[in-house]
Amino acid sequence: MEKYFDATYIMQSIPMLLPFLKVTFMVASFSVLFGTIIGFILAAAKLGKSKIARNIANGYITILRCTPSIVLLFLVYYGIPAMGNNFGMNLNDIDKAVFVIVTFSLQFGALMCEVIRSAYESIDKGQFESAVSVGLSNAQAYRRIIFPQALVVALPNFGNSLLALLQEGALAYTIGLIDIVGKANLIIASNYNAHALEIFLALSIIYWILSIAIEQFFLKLERVLSKGKQLLKTM
Repeated sequence: MEKYFDATYIMQSIPMLLPFLKVTFMVASFSVLFGTIIGFILAAAKLGKSKIARNIANGYITILRCTPSIVLLFLVYYGIPAMGNNFGMNLNDIDKAVFVIVTFSLQFGALMCEVIRSAYESIDKGQFESAVSVGLSNAQAYRRIIFPQALVVALPNFGNSLLALLQEGALAYTIGLIDIVGKANLIIASNYNAHALEIFLALSIIYWILSIAIEQFFLKLERVLSKGKQLLKTM
């Protein structure tokens, strides 16, 4: 089959790809949720007084940072069923999305740990002491004074981590998950590899628009929250 470039195929491919964006969003949403929880636990361990907890958190972060995403994905995909078989459990029929979510939750957790820790440490501890001295409880001081300011500091890095997660999530098709990238590969295969360039250009356009929209959202959110942070400082 003769392969030629057809620009009209780019716009024809986008409507075929967009319905599968919901799978990409689903994986990203759950990975962010569970990864943020993991990140809070790890950050608490690193900021706490327990040396053992700090070492465990540091070891976790080091291992995750040194493991390529695709390697971690295959370790989870093949490792979880293998461990299940050792305990007499058949985990081979689990939905592939579960393995992807587990993989990127673990990875996002390592990123969020450092984001949360650095944001917390950037806040002047004197503000906490001042809040407690005027009658606020520890929980109220954290909720009303420390957390809002730390959130503003963490927001840019959180946005960057989210964008990285969406890009890394493209690897999900390697274990057979049909998300937007998986659908693109199916279309290419059904066309006997014809118009692959156009389909990947369509895929790139979707990712570009999505990334720009997310970036602009976080920039506007940061500006809004920064106004609140300035008010806190003047109190």
